[in-house]
Amino acid sequence: MKTSLFLAIVLVSGFSAGLIHGLVNLAVVEPYLDTAIGIENQNRFLEGQTQDTPQFWDEFSKYRTWQKEGSILSGGILGLSTGALFGIVFAYSRNKLPSHHNVKKALVLAGIMWFTLFFIPFLKYPANPPTVGDPNTIMLRSSLYIAFIALSGLGALGFAKLYKRLQNRKFLIPIGYAVYMIMVFLLMPQNPDKITAPLDLVNGFRIASLSTMTLYWIVNAVILGFLWQKFQPDAVNTH
Repeated sequence: MKTSLFLAIVLVSGFSAGLIHGLVNLAVVEPYLDTAIGIENQNRFLEGQTQDTPQFWDEFSKYRTWQKEGSILSGGILGLSTGALFGIVFAYSRNKLPSHHNVKKALVLAGIMWFTLFFIPFLKYPANPPTVGDPNTIMLRSSLYIAFIALSGLGALGFAKLYKRLQNRKFLIPIGYAVYMIMVFLLMPQNPDKITAPLDLVNGFRIASLSTMTLYWIVNAVILGFLWQKFQPDAVNTH
């Protein structure tokens, strides 16, 4: 393995996919955030927590502009961290993945990781706009979400190892993983916060978040697979 080339491919693919994710979020997710924050501001005005003044809106506009610009960079950073994990797993499992083309291999792996590390946790703890939920429970909610991701990911890894040992009973692996995740799903506590925001806003935000994260995994897989196919960092030097 050419370590420097491997690192370059992983970092470029992850960061590029993360930047694309951040840019798409600006168009797809941010409108829902603007609506949710607008509702929160109106509630603050009604409760007398702040005043509806031109000065407030000027400062608020500058703050939201800073947030939106920063979200692109944060998307790139997210891409680096998630892409690094994806690249390491791809390098380890590439020869075991179906297909002879690295883009297809990467897409298969991305689908597996998306399903186990994002989609299943999303079903249990779906995304909410940042203004939805009690700020006092944010640590609890974050801990539950991270714990669920860990249980799902470790479960998938464990069943993948069992898959190698089974001969004519490999069909038991997806069944076993499904039973395991149903148990985890039932045993893990529910989100402690009640949804008080309009359901159409919350559901729209969730669909948008699901769509953009799915796009991220696809883009990361395509870029990494393409670069791997072109530069072959694992090629053996015969000279």
